[in-house]
Amino acid sequence: MGRMTPQRPRRADHRTPLTRERVLDAAIALADERGIEALTMRSLGEALGVEAMSLYNHVANKDDLLDHMVDEVIGEFGVPASDADWKTALRASALSAHEVLLRHPWASRLLITRDNSLAPGRSRYMDSVLGALRNGGLSAELTHHAYHALDFHLLGFTVQEVSFAFDADELEQLAESVLRDLPAADYPHLVEHILGHLRSEFADRSGFEFGLDLILDGLEKLRETG
Repeated sequence: MGRMTPQRPRRADHRTPLTRERVLDAAIALADERGIEALTMRSLGEALGVEAMSLYNHVANKDDLLDHMVDEVIGEFGVPASDADWKTALRASALSAHEVLLRHPWASRLLITRDNSLAPGRSRYMDSVLGALRNGGLSAELTHHAYHALDFHLLGFTVQEVSFAFDADELEQLAESVLRDLPAADYPHLVEHILGHLRSEFADRSGFEFGLDLILDGLEKLRETG
């Protein structure tokens, strides 16, 4: 058998032109699979089968790429339905956004740290949430604070969730490790809370939904009292 010739890296099919959409789709897929730290212009070029320099025909630089990726993810958020009760519509929209961010675990932190508030996807989402609050009868001042309460809950909770994700076995091991060194007599309520993480019935309602419902119920009360 003759010696095999090493294959060259596969290049893009020139019949399929490189577009910004293809670049963003590939970048998001790479970040989902390998983490945002693994995303470089070189690794993205290899994933697309092109030289990294050709990417600059579609994005200005790495920062521009990240901003567009974040906005693409926001574009997946479900916006509040205009024909539904305002609380129902906002709840469904927030749950949709939370699910999207869990599918793209790198995105919530970038949403906090990058200033892309005027990008089309984010502008559309923000305007729809603000509109649902106003159409629900909230004043301009209450709408202002309500939007930030909902946004901070969505992003803060999701960052915490994706940063400290444990399966059942890992969670049990972590709890055992903490409780081993914690004086139970001195911190009985903390011990009870830690053990609560291991109780399956506590997981029937997610912490995200619990906090979301508290915010929406509180807003309804504030709206009713003017």
